[in-house]
Amino acid sequence: MTTTLFEGITSRRVPTPRYTANVLERQGDGTPVVFVHGNVSSSLFYQPTMLALPTGVRALAIDLRGFGDSETKPVDATRGLRDFSDDVVSVLDALGLDRVHLVGWSMGGGVVMQLALDHPERVATLTLEAPVSPYGFGGTHGADGARNDADGAGTGGGGANPDFVARLESHDTSADEQTSPRTVYRTAYVAKPELQTEHEDVWVDSMLTTKTGTDNYPGDSVASENWPGFAAGTRGVLNTMAPQHFDVTGIVELAVKPPILWIHGDKDAIVSDTSFFDLNYLGQLGVVPGWPGEDVAPPQPMVTQTRAVLERYRAAGGSVTEVSLPEAGHAPHLDEAAAFDAALAQHIAG
Repeated sequence: MTTTLFEGITSRRVPTPRYTANVLERQGDGTPVVFVHGNVSSSLFYQPTMLALPTGVRALAIDLRGFGDSETKPVDATRGLRDFSDDVVSVLDALGLDRVHLVGWSMGGGVVMQLALDHPERVATLTLEAPVSPYGFGGTHGADGARNDADGAGTGGGGANPDFVARLESHDTSADEQTSPRTVYRTAYVAKPELQTEHEDVWVDSMLTTKTGTDNYPGDSVASENWPGFAAGTRGVLNTMAPQHFDVTGIVELAVKPPILWIHGDKDAIVSDTSFFDLNYLGQLGVVPGWPGEDVAPPQPMVTQTRAVLERYRAAGGSVTEVSLPEAGHAPHLDEAAAFDAALAQHIAG
């Protein structure tokens, strides 16, 4: 088993009024760079990126509630991703950090967008790595994020594969099945798993820190009259990104707009205009039976939606740099590390 903490990275527990957070750190000076991980992962994934930052840059990575070595607390999905973004702010407060560079991956991209929306004065720059659409995950269509159904049919906790959840719970490290976390990592997180062999056990261990249950991952669901027969509930992680709970398009209206770097991979299987984690797209492919057609349940063009919102952000006076990496999957900081590290270093220096 590969050592969990890389040389040069330390870990500590940070008590806050909201939760006790586990925080990784690379020592340095100046405005800190704070990394926020995505769903079914933890801060461990960001260690190579932290170490690759220019010498002297201080880097911190925060485990969200119910992930990594942080305290497990219920997630109120009716607040969207605010339970998580408020937690991050509480950690910044506890560490005495007024203003930081924020980097958010996948769900973490939504967390840092929410933080910027609520506390723009705390954000020096934003880096969105393969971020969830500003309109949430699933259940919307078109560049403007129009809702498919009022109840968010096909989104939230009911969309998780039960066997995958069970394997997380049992800490399964095998690669025997399509639903094992290691196989999901190899097929969905990265486009180049062969480059990550040295640290693959660390990445799988990170995924296996995910706390399962109705109040955490994946959350609850409710019955729906709309296909595929369920809709987002109000508790737990996956429901935080349902379209009726999450919308951060308000960043376009911010009076002071932090510069944004949007970096994503062309081979992303999770956040994509053709996402293999969008039930409507799987229905279109015939993987999920009974799909009622594009007029009723269109797939979500996630990248198109993000681009449209960021174009509005730019038109309203904000600075946006898009970096699209042709050989990267859902984890560009691993698949195309040199390009990712260079783009991030330039962004925070700018």
